[in-house]
Amino acid sequence: MTLTDTERPPLKAAAPPQRRRKRRQTWREAFRRDWQLYSLALLPLVFFAIFKYGPMVGNVIAFRRFRPGGSIFGDEWVGFRYIEMFVNDPSFWHVFANTAILGGLTLVVCFPLPIVLALLLNEVRKRHFKKIVQSISYLPHFLSVVIVVGMLMQLLSLQGTVNQIIEAFGGEGIPFLQRPEWFRTVYVGSEVWQTVGWGTILYLAALTSVDDSLYEAARIDGAGRWRQTWHVTLPGIRPTMITLLILNIGTFLNVGFEKVLLLYNPLTYQTADVISTYLYRVGLVSNNLSYAAAIGLFQALIGLVMVLSANLISRRMVGTSLW
Repeated sequence: MTLTDTERPPLKAAAPPQRRRKRRQTWREAFRRDWQLYSLALLPLVFFAIFKYGPMVGNVIAFRRFRPGGSIFGDEWVGFRYIEMFVNDPSFWHVFANTAILGGLTLVVCFPLPIVLALLLNEVRKRHFKKIVQSISYLPHFLSVVIVVGMLMQLLSLQGTVNQIIEAFGGEGIPFLQRPEWFRTVYVGSEVWQTVGWGTILYLAALTSVDDSLYEAARIDGAGRWRQTWHVTLPGIRPTMITLLILNIGTFLNVGFEKVLLLYNPLTYQTADVISTYLYRVGLVSNNLSYAAAIGLFQALIGLVMVLSANLISRRMVGTSLW
């Protein structure tokens, strides 16, 4: 006897197959699978371990008396003696003020100019002209500091090109490199010439990631070129701007040692002497390495605090940060 279709019990719907939870991969399994990629990071890690993290152990001589020929970690524990020495040293705070002023001027002038140049180049429609301007602007980055300083000395000397132009217009020659009030202008001007073009490359690369549909929507809403730049372009490159700003703040007190050392002289110590050149004279010339180590440790701690503070403020106010 067979059952008709109306008498047959309804078939149960097949249960959907259960998804198997993907097991989290351990770092050993990931390393075994992609060991070729991880091996590419081996040499950079060795480099940083030897030349960056290894020398940090030498900071212990900031708290110990170091004598040439003795232990590399110092012979005698002196505690905070060297820190008290530079805290109570008026000449150190004068050098610290020079460093802060020079670093602040460099940051204020050199940070926004690459953004401005990148925005201007982004508006250029003739490709050949754009390439020529880019090449000319970032070519000075590849010149060594010695060559740049040599050019400055030739241009700014009493018989140099700049003074010849001033005298041609009836003015009087100015000893730019012998007057302390001109040193900061010369230094910041040379930094602008040497770094602005190279920094523009990063912002031009960031501009390529801005969605073109945003410009079309802005044009439909009646926005001109200035409003498109303000409301579309600048927000599009904001993460790059914030990242570079935080990195520049971290090197705020690390004013270029080589350029200052080659440019300054006893006549311009009043405005030209910075922490790095002061450390050079105190540590290597005067052979007081423990005192120099204490100042260097203090400078590094200030840089760390500034980076952490800038990163925190950026994350709270803008929503973009390094970590």
